[in-house]
Amino acid sequence: MISIGDTAFILICAALVGIMTPGVAFFYGGLVRRKNFLTLVIQSFISMGVVTVIWVLVGYSLVFSGGKGGFIGDLDWFALNGVGQTPGPWAAHIPALAHFAYLLMFAVITPTLITGAFADRVRFSSYLVFLVAWSVLVYLPLAHMTWGGGWFAAHGVLDFAGGMVVHMSSGFAALASVFVVGRRHFAPGEQKAPHSLAFVALGAALLWFGWFGFNAGSALAANGVAAQAFVNTQVAAAVAMCTWLAIAWLRDKRPTVLGALTGAVAGLVVITPCAGYVAVWAAMVIGLAAGSVCFAAVLLVEKMDWDDAVDVWAVHGVGGLLGSILVGVFASSAIDPAAANGLIYGDLRFFGWQLLASVLAAGYAFGVTFGLLKLIDVVGSVRVPHKVELRGLDEAELGERAYNLT
Repeated sequence: MISIGDTAFILICAALVGIMTPGVAFFYGGLVRRKNFLTLVIQSFISMGVVTVIWVLVGYSLVFSGGKGGFIGDLDWFALNGVGQTPGPWAAHIPALAHFAYLLMFAVITPTLITGAFADRVRFSSYLVFLVAWSVLVYLPLAHMTWGGGWFAAHGVLDFAGGMVVHMSSGFAALASVFVVGRRHFAPGEQKAPHSLAFVALGAALLWFGWFGFNAGSALAANGVAAQAFVNTQVAAAVAMCTWLAIAWLRDKRPTVLGALTGAVAGLVVITPCAGYVAVWAAMVIGLAAGSVCFAAVLLVEKMDWDDAVDVWAVHGVGGLLGSILVGVFASSAIDPAAANGLIYGDLRFFGWQLLASVLAAGYAFGVTFGLLKLIDVVGSVRVPHKVELRGLDEAELGERAYNLT
């Protein structure tokens, strides 16, 4: 029987997750050079178009129809055949279309998270090919294995709201793209500094706001687990922001807006797979780990001289991996009866599977992305020509400028 309250809650949460994709556009766009701002914007917004078509035609079906215990589902629900206003098998109190709409927003935002890593240097046409291929070859299998009753789920692996499926997959894909695409080029005297911290702050605000729908909505009902996830989301983000700011302040002798915002996003990433499974005290520990470990990952990127333009791997890749592993440590069936008990409650087997699945998912996302970009580069060319890069992708590829400055 359909619950009006649960249905309204899930549709509102879907809208909240939907606003996160423009949030990514502003967050990443503010971090890059002014001449490439619109390119980051269209790379995010076009996902709302392309991935929606994929999700309608084959995506939802391949994730949630058939394939029990396997790698991918089937096409029984092709073009939403049989998916309508009545409840489906994945949520008994909301229309199947509401479930479809909510999970659509996850599929939309995931590939956009990768774009910051190869900002300033990838052809838009090549990105479109990558967007379609990556969504089908990486996102859909991982989503099925974790959320659609596939191989990970069959072994008890948990991911409450996408730490593994969304953040870890995009983060390790981002790292692969850094190695394939190569470093950015700068004109003599050109600065690497973000062109608009105001846009970064706006993007962070949209992300933080939308994240409550991202995590709380993953309970698929307006219930106690949703409330737990909501509170844990805020707590972990707050602790991570304070942790990051404190570490950076001690290291650099001053606080920064960018550091505070990045710390908050790191906390949001790490709590995502844990949100509805852990107690509030555990969320505080998770936030502390997020702020410190992801900060260390940023330093590692700098030391290794990897040109991840906006630290996608350090925040989303490392953060998603950390959060997925910490599910295996802190999850409690007392918080959510559908959860397993983590390592601190004595379940070593669950922790082992959680750790194994995290490593396998990260390796799969990295490996397939690396091969896919190499193939696209052979067939066409992933990267824009050198002089186009120096001029800026907005004018050279789009024929537009974000700012008409004289």
